[in-house]
Amino acid sequence: MPRYVAFLRGVSPQNASMPALRQCFESAGFTEVRTLLSSGNVVFNARSSSVSALQRRCEKAMQADLPQGFAAIVRPALHLQALLAADPFAGFDLPASAKRIVTFLRTPPQAVVQLPIERDDAVILKLDGGEVFSAYVPGDKGPVFMNLIERTFGKDVTTRTLDTVRKCAQA
Repeated sequence: MPRYVAFLRGVSPQNASMPALRQCFESAGFTEVRTLLSSGNVVFNARSSSVSALQRRCEKAMQADLPQGFAAIVRPALHLQALLAADPFAGFDLPASAKRIVTFLRTPPQAVVQLPIERDDAVILKLDGGEVFSAYVPGDKGPVFMNLIERTFGKDVTTRTLDTVRKCAQA
């Protein structure tokens, strides 16, 4: 059975418990469910299905079983493994202190996006289908990269560090 990762938007330890999330996904019929970290990453097995159907199924389960629902952006684990193997940040001259991040889009943009887009030590480097690759140097201005991403791609997205994506792809 294929393995998938659901990246949930807006999850934190204050608004969702990981055991409750796991139970909710198990109740929806997913198997070998595992939550990673406390930022809303759920890895599971399911029969082959479209990503959009799995997203709807995840969201419906959370709405039914949790005090609040969350948007789910689902990717096959094999897709994430291929993405990582391609080394999406290769070819970019980034400072050693830069955090590499991946933003998952629910749907790829319809219009052409001119990249790179830079502001205050944050840069959107590359768009590849439903994923956006960005980097930022942490500073005192806060999450500037999120403002850039949401202004460019809207709010129907969720973002993870490259390390988190790696952990999810291997889980």
